[in-house]
Amino acid sequence: MSGRGRIRLRTPLSPEDIRPLRSGDLVLIGGVLYTARDAAHARMAEALAAGEPLPFDPEGQVIYFVGPAPARPGRPIGPAGPTTASRMDPYSPLLIERGLRGMIGKGRRSLEVRRAMREHGCVYFGAVEGTAALLARRVKEAELVAYEDLGPEAIRRLVVEDFPAVVINDLHGGDLYEEGRARWRRAG
Repeated sequence: MSGRGRIRLRTPLSPEDIRPLRSGDLVLIGGVLYTARDAAHARMAEALAAGEPLPFDPEGQVIYFVGPAPARPGRPIGPAGPTTASRMDPYSPLLIERGLRGMIGKGRRSLEVRRAMREHGCVYFGAVEGTAALLARRVKEAELVAYEDLGPEAIRRLVVEDFPAVVINDLHGGDLYEEGRARWRRAG
């Protein structure tokens, strides 16, 4: 695990922004995140298959796998904790191939997704589950972008400030889940 302190990232991300990241790095993300869960990902895959445009250009962007709760008065968004990322695995390579630079969720990613990430330049960040209300405080603006009928699973454009995450899968084959298991086995 890296001991480099917190790394500040600003979206959109370039390949140069993510190349130095290593699994275990703690990051603070600022700028725009797009929200999308499995239902929205399925619709984006259908749009691509039909030759239709996506609701947003994934080039350099970061998708946060979240279905936020309704916003309280005076807040842009309600509690917004990460969703299990493997639910997006069938669709993620399609977006990664189109320039997606980051994904935020919880849990492991498939070999196919990790391969696409290394090949096309994308990093997977983990957000801490159980911190939905705290993560929502990092959201300064929220705007509906597409698929309103999906309710909380609609695509939203969030503007965030110092959104905390940890690098799980980097461009160099690093996998924090594997590294953590290996460290635990050595300690046992």
